[in-house]
Amino acid sequence: MTGRTSKQDEFVEFVLEQMASAGQVRARRMFGGYGIYLAEHFVAIILNEKLFLKTDDSTQPEFEARGLNPLVFRMKTKQIPARYFEAPPEVFDDPEEMTRWLQLAQTAAVRAKQDRKVRRAVEARSRGHKS
Repeated sequence: MTGRTSKQDEFVEFVLEQMASAGQVRARRMFGGYGIYLAEHFVAIILNEKLFLKTDDSTQPEFEARGLNPLVFRMKTKQIPARYFEAPPEVFDDPEEMTRWLQLAQTAAVRAKQDRKVRRAVEARSRGHKS
């Protein structure tokens, strides 16, 4: 982070340090927060000094069982839950726990990427057969 650092920037630096043992991590500014990448996978979002990890149908129950809150985007008239859940507090004190929860997020990110590729291939085939 360059120039003046905010509390959020400091939190991002702290989170990246905690994640370092999991592999190559980086942060990218977006939407008033940060996107976190593990290798080439988008695995987390930091907003308002909170870390949210990517989930899917297979990993979300583990977050829900812990009572962790989902990230919710507030629009003018509705709230839209995202497939990201708040990280459990122990990840900030225990690098092994951070790695474990990041691996869940990375697994969800990999599956989501594969699902998108399959959907695009199916859509492309169906468009090709409509002629």
